[in-house]
Amino acid sequence: MRFEILRLDHAGAETDRLIADAETVSEYLKTAAQTGERLYIRPCKAV
Repeated sequence: MRFEILRLDHAGAETDRLIADAETVSEYLKTAAQTGERLYIRPCKAV
């Protein structure tokens, strides 16, 4: 399954977008938890 990861700034506005698999999402989550980065993650729509 693929996911869309949106990085958010301090105001909640999207700053970056990435499509990733579950393993990569896990890595991003670990990093975000350590640094306090805000992420919005949702499943990708089927293409």
